[in-house]
Amino acid sequence: MSQLNVNGQRVVPYPGYKFIVKEAGGDVLAAIQKVSGLSRTVEVMEYRSGGDPSHTRKSPGQAKFEAITLERGVTENPQFEQWANKVWRIGTDLGGEVSLKDFRKTIIIDVLNEAGQKVLSYTVYNCWVSEYKAIPALDASSSAFMIQSIKLENEGWESNTVTAPQEPSFVHPEQ
Repeated sequence: MSQLNVNGQRVVPYPGYKFIVKEAGGDVLAAIQKVSGLSRTVEVMEYRSGGDPSHTRKSPGQAKFEAITLERGVTENPQFEQWANKVWRIGTDLGGEVSLKDFRKTIIIDVLNEAGQKVLSYTVYNCWVSEYKAIPALDASSSAFMIQSIKLENEGWESNTVTAPQEPSFVHPEQ
């Protein structure tokens, strides 16, 4: 059985641990540790005509794009909280709770190969924070880092064209 390879050398999947999340303008969003998967579901609409035999036909309906979760270690960087506060801020004057002016952002997720070269890229449109976790549950007996997260609602995503880089070749020193 032959293995599929894009540029004649890659026969293993890309690693899931090298990626960059940035705003559409190019600024890196934050030091992101984890990004949930991109997922799309299309509603199935069933119908049957009166003269058809006893079976239904299926057609695609509305597309739904699942929310994306970004996680990172807790630091003094207020970027997640500032974005979350654009949707709802407590403790302000009446009418100041919501800032709908610029609460949506288009982001780009770039996936890198082992050599740090961009191999996949996705643009995610009109993201806004629907859930913000400032700190996790605290546990004095744990040695884990504190992780904060934001859940991003979005209006769809698409892949960007990326020219597959040539895989770096490795020559064994004994050859």
